[in-house]
Amino acid sequence: MELRDNLSAEEQEDIMNLSPAYLQQREEWKQEGKQEGTLEGQLSLISSLLEGRFGSLDTELSGLVEQIAQLPISERTGLLLSLANLSRSELLERFREN
Repeated sequence: MELRDNLSAEEQEDIMNLSPAYLQQREEWKQEGKQEGTLEGQLSLISSLLEGRFGSLDTELSGLVEQIAQLPISERTGLLLSLANLSRSELLERFREN
């Protein structure tokens, strides 16, 4: 309260005008955080599925995680569902072509 009492009318108005901008920025930060969390979750899921199929991920397989995450959702889903039928070399070959 004391700080507010020390502000001029112009300063109080400036603060009020900044408030909507701050709130908008805060919402943008929240959205960015959600997107980053979603991406981290996707990368973790893809890594887990690859590890489940091929065991510990070496450099080549680790390099595929982000490439797989960048595929369109329908293509990514199809690929992940077909992992059981793909050999390591078939999976790597598919991404060498891209």
